[in-house]
Formats: sequence, structure tokens, C-alpha cells
Amino acid sequence: MAYGGATLGPAAAAGNSPAMKQVKLDKESELRIEVNVNSSLRLRLLSGTAEIFGTEMPPENWLIFPPRMKFAIFTWYGATIEMQDNTETDYVADETPMISYVNVHAVLEGRRKRAKASAGDADASQGPRVIVVGPTDSGKSTLSRMLLSWAAKQGWKPTFVDLDIGQGSITLPGCIAATPIEMPIDPVEGIPLEMPLVYFFGHNTPTVNADLYRVLVKELAQILERQFSVNAESRAAGMVINTMGFIDGLGYDLLLHAIDTFQATVVLVLGQDKLCSMLKDALKQKQNVDVVKLQKSGGVVSRNSKFRAIARNQRIREYFYGLSNDLSPHSSIANFSDLAIYRIGGGPQAPASALPIGAQPVADPMRLVPVNINRDLLNLVLAVSFAKEQDQILSSNIAGFIWITDIDIPRKKITYLAPSAGELPSKFLLMGSLTWIET
Repeated sequence: MAYGGATLGPAAAAGNSPAMKQVKLDKESELRIEVNVNSSLRLRLLSGTAEIFGTEMPPENWLIFPPRMKFAIFTWYGATIEMQDNTETDYVADETPMISYVNVHAVLEGRRKRAKASAGDADASQGPRVIVVGPTDSGKSTLSRMLLSWAAKQGWKPTFVDLDIGQGSITLPGCIAATPIEMPIDPVEGIPLEMPLVYFFGHNTPTVNADLYRVLVKELAQILERQFSVNAESRAAGMVINTMGFIDGLGYDLLLHAIDTFQATVVLVLGQDKLCSMLKDALKQKQNVDVVKLQKSGGVVSRNSKFRAIARNQRIREYFYGLSNDLSPHSSIANFSDLAIYRIGGGPQAPASALPIGAQPVADPMRLVPVNINRDLLNLVLAVSFAKEQDQILSSNIAGFIWITDIDIPRKKITYLAPSAGELPSKFLLMGSLTWIET
């Protein structure tokens, strides 16, 4: 399969590059790596077999990993890795939860096979719906990628659902999204972006508008349900759902909402006894739901808010310029009158005079509010809706994103950056709090 970045021959890795070193891995051990913040890392598999996030490494091919990336190379039977000696951190660990992870995969594989064999039965033909939950930095995204890649390696096409608006594994932060996974996930490039189903929440925390978050989760689930009803292959393959690390109070309520809305049948709890106990108690009436606690990987690195902000900025930059700066976004100019920008939520539901005596007007979380174009929009990332009419905006998914680079008030012109040239798919744009300043 194609890996991210260029693949290099041995000669290309020489020259003025950092010194090289070899790392020998015993069976069932892993090499945990944090790439330097200022330079990329080249490495290759010299001998044996190994995988990254569940995807096998190609033998002898040099792979390039971008700055700040954190990953682990695991081997079941032993391997030798050759790599540049310029990492932030790298070390070998022989205690990993990989055996328990692959055991979960084996159980899911059996359920997929039974679902495929029961194509005529509406209930039995549904493959596993797995939701991965746990606190921040517990390895949810990594486990999700492993389960998806292992399933794809077996010939399945599971659906990946990402409900984590804080970082965004499929598309930009501030979105929930879903996409079928047809082959093991590239450990550098990440989730493929061919026609994902994306809904724009617009913020990196659900506390801004929890009602909108619930509505979008429900909309996404209903769309996938309709797709499964006409596609037996996708239905049998099931789905893997990644969630936020927000698990207390409102976060816990939203977890329960997601489990119920997507009709999850397997809940994988990473590294927290309390959450596991709470979910087992809350879901004990659901006979077909298994709650399983798994150990989180010792290689999981805690990331502070500054690191997360940098990661969000990097995700936005990659959207427009590509992981290796290999994309050429296009700058365009539009008239104010050609665009209709909205935000969702805010404004009183009714004037105070229309409310019962003593009642206070409250904001409507689902209200579509027109946005006046002014300098406040500078550096905002706006979502381009597929909607053709205003009343379709709430239920429509997203075609893509633009970045506002200039606003000329006197001439009523707005300049924006888009991934490609040409007219926007729709004049309807959605605004949240997603900003980006190019550095």
C-alpha cells in the first residue's frame, strides 16, 4: 500500500542526514517513538515483520514521519528497525496490551462472519458496533485505528465514526464524521478522505452547544442506518466509533447518548475502572451490549492544552496544504452578496412579551442566525454546506472548508482560501469558533 511521504532508497537516507541506528525488537514488544518537534524521522523495517497502528510495515522501504508524531512499532514475532537517531524519545517496551486488543479483534471477526452468514435476518445480519470510550490521552484513537486496520486486512469494510470534535481523525476539528475503511490505514497519512460524511459542530468542546452536538450525532447515525439497510456488506462489517475524552458530567451524558443513538453492541473502556463500572450499571438492562475494560497502552503520552492547540492548527494546515506541503490551495474573491453565512444557536426563542409571566427568554440552541460579514471573520475557517436552501442547512452535511484571508469592507469583497479552484458547491457557509493563523 502507499505510505505517506516519499519512500527512499538507502542512498537517499545518507548524506547529511542524522546518524542511523538499528533497534532489534523481540517478539511481542514495541518500539515507542516521539518524533522531534523540528524535524521529520526516517526509518525502515530491515528484517522480520512489524506493524504501526495495526498496519503492516513494508520491508526495506524508508518511511518518513512528520515532526511531533507519536507512534509505536509492534512486532508479533521479532523485527529489526533501522532509523535516524534524531527522535525526541524512543524506547522499547515488552509489556503491551496488544494481545488483549487482538483478542477483541478476534471476537469482532467472529461476529462479522456470523452477520454475513445471516444476510436474510434483519437483526442477526448486523455486524458489531464498537464504541471506544475513555479519558483524554488513553489511546482511543490508536485502538480504533488498529481495530479498523485489522478488519480491513481481513477483507471487511468497516465504517469509522469519529465523534471527537477536539482533534478530528477524519477531517478538521470541530466536526463529527464517518467514512468506510477499505484498506489498512496509512500510519502517516491517516484516515482516507474520499467522500467522508461530515457534520460541522464548529467548536472543540460540546459545552458550547450540547443540544446541537446531540442533533448532529443523531443525524449522522440516521444516515448510516439508511446506508446499512441497503448495503449488506457494510452492515455485516459494522462500525468502530471513536469518542471524546470528556467523560464527566455532560461528557458522560453525551457518551450514553452516542451509545444509544448508534445502538452500540460493544463498549470498550480504556483505562478507567470508574467509567467502566458506571457504564455497566447504566447499560445492564441492554442484553445485547457488552462492556469490556481494556488496559491502556503504556506508550500513551499526555498532551497539554498548548500541544492540542498546535495539533489542531496542524490539522487545518494539512487540510489546505497536505501533510508534505504537496497540495496547492486556491485563493478566490467573492462578493458579500454571493455568500450567506450562518451560525447555529443563540437568540431568544420568543420575545419576553410572548412568554408566560415570570418566564425568562432562553437562547435557542438550534436557531440559525445570519452573520454579518465584517472584519471579525478574518482567519475563521468556515464550513461549506451541501444545502441548496436555507431550511436544509441543519440536516445537510459538509462539502468542505474555506479559510477567510481578507475582507474588503468598502468594496464588499471577501477573499478566501479553498483546497481547489472553482465555484463553491453552495453559497451557504457555517461559522463556529474554528480559527487558523498561518505561520
